[in-house]
Amino acid sequence: MEAVLQTRGLLSLPPHPTRVRSLLNPSQGLKHRRFASKPLGLNGLSLSYKRVPSVVAKPNGLSPKEKSFICKAEAAAAADGQPLFGETPTPKFLGIELVTLKKIIPLGLMFFCILFNYTILRDTKDVLVVTAKGSSAEIIPFLKTWVNLPMAVGFMLLYTKLANVLSKKALFYTVILPFIAFFGAFGFLLYPLSNHIHPEALADKLLAVLGPRFLGPLAIMRIWSFCLFYVMAELWGSVVISVLFWGFANQITTVEEAKRFYPLFGLGANIALIFSGRTVKYFSNLRQNLGPGVDGWAISLKGMMSIVVLMGLAICFLYWWVNKFVPLPTRSKKKKEKPKMGTMESLKFLVSSKYIRDLATLVVAYGISINLVEVTWKSKLKAQFPSPNEYSSFMGDFSTATGIATFTMMLLSQFIFNKYGWGVAAGITPTVLLMSGVGFFSLILFGDPLGPTLAKFGMTPLLAAVYVGALQNIFSKSAKYSLFDPCKEMAYIPLDEDTKVKGKAAIDVVCNPLGKSGGALIQQFMILTFGSLANSTPYLGGILLVIVLAWLAAAKSLDTQFTELRREEELEKEMERAAVKIPVMSESGNGSLASGSAETSE
Repeated sequence: MEAVLQTRGLLSLPPHPTRVRSLLNPSQGLKHRRFASKPLGLNGLSLSYKRVPSVVAKPNGLSPKEKSFICKAEAAAAADGQPLFGETPTPKFLGIELVTLKKIIPLGLMFFCILFNYTILRDTKDVLVVTAKGSSAEIIPFLKTWVNLPMAVGFMLLYTKLANVLSKKALFYTVILPFIAFFGAFGFLLYPLSNHIHPEALADKLLAVLGPRFLGPLAIMRIWSFCLFYVMAELWGSVVISVLFWGFANQITTVEEAKRFYPLFGLGANIALIFSGRTVKYFSNLRQNLGPGVDGWAISLKGMMSIVVLMGLAICFLYWWVNKFVPLPTRSKKKKEKPKMGTMESLKFLVSSKYIRDLATLVVAYGISINLVEVTWKSKLKAQFPSPNEYSSFMGDFSTATGIATFTMMLLSQFIFNKYGWGVAAGITPTVLLMSGVGFFSLILFGDPLGPTLAKFGMTPLLAAVYVGALQNIFSKSAKYSLFDPCKEMAYIPLDEDTKVKGKAAIDVVCNPLGKSGGALIQQFMILTFGSLANSTPYLGGILLVIVLAWLAAAKSLDTQFTELRREEELEKEMERAAVKIPVMSESGNGSLASGSAETSE
């Protein structure tokens, strides 16, 4: 009588189990074979045996012996990406599973729309606050410290509270829809009324009393609606990109898919940078075709905000489609469930985690480093392009160049991840930022002696500083989008859901503006101590070096922890997927296997 061993499909074994044992490993006992490496058996199956007490009911009138054995079949092919026995091979297109494509393509389109909007908003916010009457680039450090940071902290507290009471879908719509409504209202309502709602007369009186040292703080009051737009645009980058999009992407993708496709998300995103840069350039040049007395910037702003609203609605539609038609991946079931925590408990838990602290260090270090260079560059930029339309037109070209550079880096990023791993990829961005920052500060320090040489190329030291600063920002941002962001988001995937949701809210919403505010505080201190940014440039260079070294150390520590967590998750998923319990086979008197239905415990 021949018995059948079922492992999702049907596999026939010889009628004598002793022969099976001798075929697998004739010279070793069962105990040794259980803990030794499992030999491959029939058709890629690795078989191991363990004796357990006989609990098989008497089948077909045959008396079971006192001993029986259980087979545990593990699909070795699963480790190689092959389907298990009995599984239907999933359909593929261009070597990619269709289920994966249903996730990756909408996510790429979402990222395209989000980055398209962010580029328009980022360029527009700088034009509004830097070129406004009674304001300058010196307003930016005060904005980031005293307005942007408190609002980011308030949002994080609100988001943490909402995450405990709302579903993920409701939370997504609750957060993104107010952004879309505000930007539409600003273009068509707040900006046209800005001359009536800004307290310019009061700001002028206070400036006359307090002196020019308070130009920055008073400018926040003078152009409060522009500052509100600035903060909302900053929060779009922190909230919609980092928390909503990447949180959703981490929810529906596996680590294997992330390693393969996260760097490629940026390809679509940086095509968005190129097109949005051209869009900003187009609307900024509308002034040339308008008659005298027409506010060309108001017309440009209405056009750009209309596009932002349409893209925002497209993001909502793509999110709805993915939730409706794409299945969620199977996560390891051995993750322990964490109880719901209040706001303070969540913060204490996050601070106590070394993993989260290292992630926070990466984000804060980037914010400080880029801010130390960026504000100085924008002050030079306003001096070169004082008109809002000229400033915005240059920023459109800058965004296009950033998109092209980042697109190229994206093509290289997958090779970097595959060849050198997470740790090397995470260290490239701080290295690029340090080297390019040193070049920019050097030109600021030694620009005047280089004046005659630069004149031969038709450039002034100011214009050269603008171009070198632009190159520094382009290289730094391309490295961030192509390597730093994918590295940071991959680091969240092995975490449990509670840590993942609240950790992202704390890091991306608070630590991101905290880094920028930290850089702004450093600049304010340097200006008060040394009189100007130019006088403090050598010290800013030294601070940049210290920050980048701390950044590299945190990346190295996080690499070790990420690798360990990843190994543990892979082991758990392998055990859950591959270890398939088989019905107990009892040894009968005539040497054949009689199957029975039984519950066994290990």
